[in-house]
Amino acid sequence: MLLTKRLETALDKLYTAFYKDELDPENCSHCAVGNICDNMDAWKHFTDIHGSVQLNYLGRLHQTLGKRINGYTPFELLRIEASFLKGCGYSINKRNKLLKPAPVIDQEMMFKGLCATIDYLCALDGVENVMELYKRFDLKVERKKSVVV
Repeated sequence: MLLTKRLETALDKLYTAFYKDELDPENCSHCAVGNICDNMDAWKHFTDIHGSVQLNYLGRLHQTLGKRINGYTPFELLRIEASFLKGCGYSINKRNKLLKPAPVIDQEMMFKGLCATIDYLCALDGVENVMELYKRFDLKVERKKSVVV
């Protein structure tokens, strides 16, 4: 399977951040998009509400001008962050406030957010979810073991 350069780079950054315990949904430099953007928070100025996919004036301007950060448009970055937050269990209430799912975000919640992000990134580039490929590989190994035993 061929991965685009931007997808391969994003996956590498996300996996590295997750395993170094540097993935943090409440820090714009260390969330999913923050890591994809080289731990810079410039992307957060594309919207007025963290977790929203609605571009503000600056976001629309950058989108219209064709600006990209590490291969992703402002709208794509907001969608990536929204998928990460939703995967972690966050939600936005009627007052446009980001609601935290629990007092402490544990590794399982973070992993769910990572999986949701990877799923969206793969769909964005039109490739099969790389996480699903690993699951299939593990199932084939399990089946071989059960047949042999």
